[in-house]
Amino acid sequence: MAETAYNLSLPQNRTSCVVFASPHSGAHYPASFLGQTILDDHTIRSSEDAFVDLLFDVAPEFGAPLLSAVAPRAYLDLNRSADELDPALIEGVRKGGHNPRVASGLGVIPRVVAGGRAIYRGKLPLSEATGRLHRVWHPYHNRLQRLLDESHARFGQAILIDCHSMPREAVESTARHTSKRAEVVLGDRFGASAASDVVDRVEAAFAAAGLHVVRNSPFAGAYITQAYGRPSRRQHAIQIEIDRALYMDEARIRPNANFDSLRALLRGVVSEIASIGQDRLPLAAE
Repeated sequence: MAETAYNLSLPQNRTSCVVFASPHSGAHYPASFLGQTILDDHTIRSSEDAFVDLLFDVAPEFGAPLLSAVAPRAYLDLNRSADELDPALIEGVRKGGHNPRVASGLGVIPRVVAGGRAIYRGKLPLSEATGRLHRVWHPYHNRLQRLLDESHARFGQAILIDCHSMPREAVESTARHTSKRAEVVLGDRFGASAASDVVDRVEAAFAAAGLHVVRNSPFAGAYITQAYGRPSRRQHAIQIEIDRALYMDEARIRPNANFDSLRALLRGVVSEIASIGQDRLPLAAE
C-alpha cells in the first residue's frame, strides 16, 4: 500500500471553517491488490469517483483544506464504518444485524464494484481487512476529525463538504419526477447532518453556476455525513454528488471535452462555499 493514507492540501492561510474532502477519488492500485482481484485493471476502477479531487483542488486558494484519498474505493471504502465488515468476504467475521450496504457487497472492504461484479474469487483473511483499516481508514478519519476540530476551535463552527460523483444512470430516475435531470445532489440526511441555512447557501452556490440541484434523492449521505454531521454542535456535513457525464467519459474513465470548463465553473462554486465559512470571525483567545 502507499506510504501515505491520504493527500492533504492546506491553504497558505486558513481563512475558512470549511473542509473539503474526496474519499472515493483514490487511484493508487498497488500490485499486491491487483494480484488479488479477478477483475482487469479497467473494471476494477468502475467504483472510483475519478478526478473529483481535481475538480475541487482549488479549495486551498480560498482558505480551505482539501483532504483526498489515496487508496481506491475498491480496496477500502472510506465512506463506511470500520465495523461494516462483510462475513461473505472476510474469514472469521460473524453475521450481525442486517446491514443493506454490507449485504449488497459494499462494506468497508467491498466485495463487488459497480454493477455487482465480484472483486475476489474467494475470501480474505481477517488480518488483511484489519491491516487495511490500520493503514488507510484510521489515518484518514483521524486527520479528517482533526481538520474539523481545528475549524471549530478557530471559527466556532466546522463545515465538511464531502465530494463525490455519481454515474449518469443513477440520476436518470430523478428526471422522471422533474422536468430536468439532477446535475448535483446534496445529501444532508434530510436535515440531520447540517443546518438548513448552511445547505441553502451550498445549494445557492451551485445554482448560481447554472447547475440543477436536488436534495437527498437518490443520495442522502452515507457514513461520513452520519458520523460527522452534528449541527447542534455547529459541525455540519454535506455530501455532494456530481453527475459524471458532465466531465468524464464514464466507459473509458477519462476526462471528456467538458472537463476544463466544469472545473472552471466549480472554481466559483468552491469560492462561494468557502466564503460561508468566513462569516464568523475567529474566536478570541482565552
